[in-house]
Amino acid sequence: METLLQQIINGLVLGSMYALIALGYTMVYGIINLINFAHGEVLMVGAITSWAIITQAQESMPEVPGWVLLIVAMLISCVVAAALNFVIEKVAYRPLRNSPKLAPLITAIGMSLLLQTLAMIIFKPNYKPYPTLLPATPFNIGGAVITPTQVMILALTAVSLAVLMYLVNYTRLGRAMRATAENPRVAALMGVKPDTVISATFVIGAVLATIAGVMYASNYGTVQHTMGFLPGLKAFTAAVFGGIGNLAGAVVGGILLGLIEAIGSGYIGTLTGGVLGSHYSDIFAFIVLIAMLTLRPSGLLGERVADRA
Repeated sequence: METLLQQIINGLVLGSMYALIALGYTMVYGIINLINFAHGEVLMVGAITSWAIITQAQESMPEVPGWVLLIVAMLISCVVAAALNFVIEKVAYRPLRNSPKLAPLITAIGMSLLLQTLAMIIFKPNYKPYPTLLPATPFNIGGAVITPTQVMILALTAVSLAVLMYLVNYTRLGRAMRATAENPRVAALMGVKPDTVISATFVIGAVLATIAGVMYASNYGTVQHTMGFLPGLKAFTAAVFGGIGNLAGAVVGGILLGLIEAIGSGYIGTLTGGVLGSHYSDIFAFIVLIAMLTLRPSGLLGERVADRA
C-alpha cells in the first residue's frame, strides 16, 4: 500500500508537469491546427535560463533566500521563453500558415533541432547540476514521502491551471482565442485580430512550458540541452490521450499519463528488485499513445474545435 501511495504522489507530480506542457501543444493546435514540436525546446530554454540566473545570483548575492531566487529566475525565464516563442511564431510559422500541413511540421522539427544545437553551443553539452533552493527534508504521508519541491510543483500547477482557465473562459483575450479557434475569418470580421491572438497563444504556451521546465529541473536536479525532448514528446502524447485541442483533455491526459508511468515503472521496479523500473518507465507513454490512437483517435474527451469553413 505504501508503494502504491508513493507512486501516486510521484505520478501526480510528473503528470502535473506533463499537463502544463501539453496545454501549450493543445492551445496552438486548437487555434491554428499546428503541432509545435519546438515546444519542448522552449521548456529547455526556460530551464537553462533559470539555471544561469540562479548560479550567477548565488555567486554575487549568497545571502538571498533560495525561494526568492527561484521566483525571480522563473519570472525572468518566462519573459525570455515568451519572447523566443513569439519570434518563432512570427518568423518560422506565420509565413507557412496557408501552406500544406507538411511544411510547418517540418519547420517545427527543424526549429527544435536548431534550438537544441544553439543551446549546446552556448551552454556546452554536459549535464549541469540545478541548485537546490528549497528545504530537502521530506514530509511523511501515510508511509510515503513528498519533498517541499514536489509540494511546490503541485501548488504551482494548480495555480497556473486556475489562472489559465479563468483567462480562457472569462477574459476578452479568452473569448478572442475561442472565436479564432472556431473560425479565424469570421472572428476577424467581428473585430478580432487573429495574428495577435495566435501570437498571444504562443506566448502563454511558452510561459506554461517555462514553469514546467523550472519545476522539472528543480525536481530532478539537472539541466541539459536535450532535456526538453522527451518531456515534450510525452506531453504531446498526453495531449493526444486527452483529446488534442481540448484544454481539459490536456490536463486529464497529462495527469493520467504521469500516474500510469509512475505506477507502472514503480511496480516493475518492485517486481525486478529495482533493476528495470527506471529503464522501462518511458515505454508506458507510448503504449498509451498507440492504444489511444487505435481505440479512440479523438482522445478521452474528444475535440471541441469546430471544422473551419
